[in-house]
Amino acid sequence: MEAFALLPDEINKLVSEFHSIPVLGDLTMGLTQYTFWLLASTVLLLVIMAVFVKKLALVPHGTFSNLMEWGISFVKDDVCEQIIGKNWKRHFPFLATLFFFILANNVVGIIPGMKPGSGTISTTAALALVVFIYFVACGVRARGPIGYLKSLAPEGVAFPLNILIWIIELISTILRPITLAIRLFCNMFAGHIVMGSFAIMVTLFAQPLLQQLTASNVLAALPGVLFALILLVIYVIEIFVAFVQAYVFTILTAVYIQEAEEVEE
Repeated sequence: MEAFALLPDEINKLVSEFHSIPVLGDLTMGLTQYTFWLLASTVLLLVIMAVFVKKLALVPHGTFSNLMEWGISFVKDDVCEQIIGKNWKRHFPFLATLFFFILANNVVGIIPGMKPGSGTISTTAALALVVFIYFVACGVRARGPIGYLKSLAPEGVAFPLNILIWIIELISTILRPITLAIRLFCNMFAGHIVMGSFAIMVTLFAQPLLQQLTASNVLAALPGVLFALILLVIYVIEIFVAFVQAYVFTILTAVYIQEAEEVEE
């Protein structure tokens, strides 16, 4: 029961650790823990890609090369070709970069002691803003600025209903980057809070046993074993969630691009 009594204070400490804390400088012109791990994830991704390019062959050999080939083919087949269609080659570099960048940040953040670059709203908002600029630019390139704005309302709708629909579609388009940013941030933030909470429970139940080996402490630590097993399951789930969130963010981006360029059909 003592472990449960200490839990609220430990959870508050855990949540406070997810606030942006400057490790160099200040919050205005400094380097936070999220920025540090985002840069670390970026460097790791560049190293992985460099190794993959060096090992690139007509027939991939080894687990690493096959896994990378599968990831690239996944983005190409299931995202680009399936969603965008004939113009997929134009957008493949952007979508593949987006997918692997988010995936690298998500996975690095799962490692104990590290933080996900995607675990702060500022990072996800920046990614969503880039996506917003990109798909709007695609629409403008396809039909021009006025043509793209007019295309937000479907043809054949009588006045004044077409004006109302145009306003709704405009608001929906503006809300897209907001929903992209919030969805990715909330999923990564919530997942790490859950993992941290169970890790705290394991520590609280095991701490008396580590201090003194007695029969009562062994009995009291048994719930910690259950929490440890649950934590391992959550870790596996979070790895899957890291992939799913990168996929969802990328596929929604592909859908927005396809909708913006649909006028070219």
